[in-house]
Amino acid sequence: MGTATITAADINKLRQATGAGMMDCRKALTETNGDFEAAIDWLRKQGQKVAAKRSDREAKEGVIIAKTSADHKVGFVVCISCETDFVSKNADFVAFATSIADAAVANNVKSAEELNEVTINGAKVADLINDKLAAIGEKIGVAKFERIEAPYVASYIHGANRMGVLVGLNKEAADAGKDVAMQIAAMNPLAVDANSIPAETIERERAIVVETMKADPKMAGKPDDMIAKIAEGKLNAFFKENTLLAQAFVKDGAVTVEAYLKHAGDVTVTEFRRVALG
Repeated sequence: MGTATITAADINKLRQATGAGMMDCRKALTETNGDFEAAIDWLRKQGQKVAAKRSDREAKEGVIIAKTSADHKVGFVVCISCETDFVSKNADFVAFATSIADAAVANNVKSAEELNEVTINGAKVADLINDKLAAIGEKIGVAKFERIEAPYVASYIHGANRMGVLVGLNKEAADAGKDVAMQIAAMNPLAVDANSIPAETIERERAIVVETMKADPKMAGKPDDMIAKIAEGKLNAFFKENTLLAQAFVKDGAVTVEAYLKHAGDVTVTEFRRVALG
C-alpha cells in the first residue's frame, strides 16, 4: 500500500465537516493515510474542538417528510433527495415528496425498497421518480427511510423540510412527544441514554479522551490509573451532553429531559430517529 494522495477536495471536505484549519486538516489526512473518520479522531486527539457532523443519515439536498399513522402507533421519515435547493424548495416537489410519504404510511412499508414498489394512482413510486427525474433533469430518489413502532409515536418536521424527527413513547402524550422531538432536532443526541450508546462509540470516545490527556503537558508523569479515573469523569460529561434523557431540557434548562418526562406523567422514550440534510 502506497501513501494516499491527499487532494485539495479531501482537505476541503474535512474542513467542512470539522471546522478545523486547512493546514491541520492536511496534516490529519497525511497522518491517517487519507482515512476521513480517522482524520476526525486525529484532530480531536490534538485537542481540537471538532464540529463532527454525524453523517450516518444525511443527504445533500432534498425534502424530508415525517408522518405517523392515524393511530400514532407507527412513524415514518422519508427523504426524497435532489441535487439543488432550487428544486427542494419548489412547492410542487414538496407535494411530490409528501405524496410518497403518504404512500409509505398508507401501505405501512418497512423499507425504501418496499416503498419504491408501492403504487400511487396506479403508478409505481419508482416509475413516478423516473418521470420526475426526466421532467426536472436532476437525480432524485428515496435517499433515506426510517420507521419506528411504539405505543405512541410523535413526528416533527424542522426548518422547511430539512429535518425530520420521530419519537416513540410508552404512552399517548402529544405535547411531551412534540417537545422531545424538538429537543432531538435542536440537540442531536447520540442515543436515548448511556445504555443505548453502542460499545464501540464509548470505546472510541474513551480512547480520544485518554490520548488527549496523555498529550497534555500538565498530565506528564501522572499514573495511568489516575488518568483513567479523570477520563471516566470526562466520559460521564460526554454522556450528559450526548444522551437525550440526561440533556438539559431546551424549554427549561433547570431540568433534564428525563425529569420533564417524569413530570409529564411518567412518560418514557422507547427510541427515536433524526434525519437531516447535510
